[in-house]
Amino acid sequence: MAIERKGGIIVDSGQLIGIIIGIVVVIAIVVVVTMVSRKRKVEANRNKAVEMREQAKTEEIGAREREAKAARAEADAKQAEVEAERLREEARERQREAEHVRAGAQEQLRKADELDPDVVTTERDTQTPREAAGSEELRRDRGDRNPGPAAPAPNADGSQESHQQAPTEPARTDKPREDNPRNL
Repeated sequence: MAIERKGGIIVDSGQLIGIIIGIVVVIAIVVVVTMVSRKRKVEANRNKAVEMREQAKTEEIGAREREAKAARAEADAKQAEVEAERLREEARERQREAEHVRAGAQEQLRKADELDPDVVTTERDTQTPREAAGSEELRRDRGDRNPGPAAPAPNADGSQESHQQAPTEPARTDKPREDNPRNL
């Protein structure tokens, strides 16, 4: 059976069925290739997603480690601050103790100067620190000049000898010595 058309193409019904079957086969092949391609793409995407999740887990663990290290560093810094504050407080306490001891020593020196007839105490209160240093030398000179009673020296076994005689004090006069001038 031939089908005739006005344009002059004659197609046999067998050929028409062959062409239709060919088109259906080509369409089927395209559909199958598309489906296989999609399936491969989906599987590749799944594999890629798995890899990305594993990488994200690894990075998450790394981030936690860094956070832990940062927290440790922060704790160490806070501990160092606490230790520094403790040391500062200890230093302030020692400074207060030193000032207290210094004040006691100054008070003892003032009392000694009041008792010593060779020291003029009214001028000591108005002295500058430089002048006070000069009077320290005079006080030391005076100590060398008038030593107090010597304490007995300990023996090697720790006992003290008592047969030493204490030096006698020189007689005092109202006239100052010429070799050591008085405090002015």
